[in-house]
Amino acid sequence: MQLKAYLRSIPVAARKAFAARCGTSHAHLRNIAYGKTCGEALAIAIDRESGGRVTVEELRPDVDWAYLRGTARPAALQASA
Repeated sequence: MQLKAYLRSIPVAARKAFAARCGTSHAHLRNIAYGKTCGEALAIAIDRESGGRVTVEELRPDVDWAYLRGTARPAALQASA
C-alpha cells in the first residue's frame, strides 16, 4: 500500500498519532506521500508502525532491502541461475 493511501485510510487524529510513533510530523509524512524521499530510519519506522502495510521497499526502492534482510541470493548463485 502506498503511504498516501494508508494515511487516507485512517482518521486525521490517528494520522497525527501515527506520525508521532514514527518520530516525525504529520506534515512531513504528507510530504513523503507526495514524493519527497525519506531517510532509511524513517522508512523502517513507517513500515513497523503501519504493521507492514506500507513497506520500506515502497518508500525507498533505491535501498537493497533484500540484502539487509538476508534474503538476497549471493551474486555467484544469481550468475549461475
